[in-house]
Amino acid sequence: MTVQPFQVTGTGQTAAARAACNKTQRLMRLPPLSRWILLFGCTIVFSAFKQAGFAATSQESPAASLLAVPARTWAVDCANDEVLVIQHPNSHLHYRLHVVDGKGDQVRDQIETPEGTVSRLIRRDGRPLTPQEDAEERNRLNALAASPATFARHIRHDEENRKSGIELIGMMPNAMLWTYAPGQPQLPDQPAGAPALIVLDFAPNPKWSPPTLESELLTGIQGRVWIDPRTRNMVHLEASVVRAVNIGWGMLAHIYPGGTVTLQQTNAGGQRWIMSHIVEQLTLQALIVKTVKQRLVFDVTHVQTISPMGYQQAIRLLLDTPLPVR
Repeated sequence: MTVQPFQVTGTGQTAAARAACNKTQRLMRLPPLSRWILLFGCTIVFSAFKQAGFAATSQESPAASLLAVPARTWAVDCANDEVLVIQHPNSHLHYRLHVVDGKGDQVRDQIETPEGTVSRLIRRDGRPLTPQEDAEERNRLNALAASPATFARHIRHDEENRKSGIELIGMMPNAMLWTYAPGQPQLPDQPAGAPALIVLDFAPNPKWSPPTLESELLTGIQGRVWIDPRTRNMVHLEASVVRAVNIGWGMLAHIYPGGTVTLQQTNAGGQRWIMSHIVEQLTLQALIVKTVKQRLVFDVTHVQTISPMGYQQAIRLLLDTPLPVR
């Protein structure tokens, strides 16, 4: 999605207007993954499942003792754990990221480092890179390795997204009304022998007022979430936009009802979890200019736990890794 910058000109421009414009540009620049994953962090879709008649599996429901605590308690614990998923302190992974969106079909080899994540494009539109495409990618990575200042600017946007996401997740327990899903329907692909998941429904809290432009998104979403009772991490999420959401009174952005998102989160080893799958469909109008239909499919594979390394060392590792031939 390409959104033209929103500009306010003239002597009447105020500091508040400039701040609103800057914040909106930051929001609309968020990649779909960051905007949705960080927004929903630990939540999901109630109405879609009611309409689809989602059936429970043969697994037993969670023990009555687990359901005796207020549903919001699970939401608070899950939100706290999702912050750790975003920050992942003292944990680093090497994986492949496959994204299909408006920019095409791309697979990247990615490595997390204490300084930020580095990635190398290894496939495009279902095919290996051409020699020219590979050379361009190598030049890009070598330039980043040669200039720490350039790399710092490169990852600054990711850090802004991370901070914004943590703020949104912290608002979730109060922004929503939480209830246990009737019958505690389980996921059909739940591993054999695993404990039954806690299943919560949520809907916007009418008494909650969004304190920021970004958090206005929370007023039009409802859904369902599946939580691992042992770790209190989100396992699965399905959510939908059930009513139109106006950001900045609709002058900055308008999100239409009917948008959906499905998320899957996986344990990557030990206490580390990672978002492994997302399917998103969203329709929005940015800055009263253009209505955009946005679709995203995202998958993480080949996940490996690695020791921490500097970003330059990670780049060398990426460049030394042979490209897939098919």
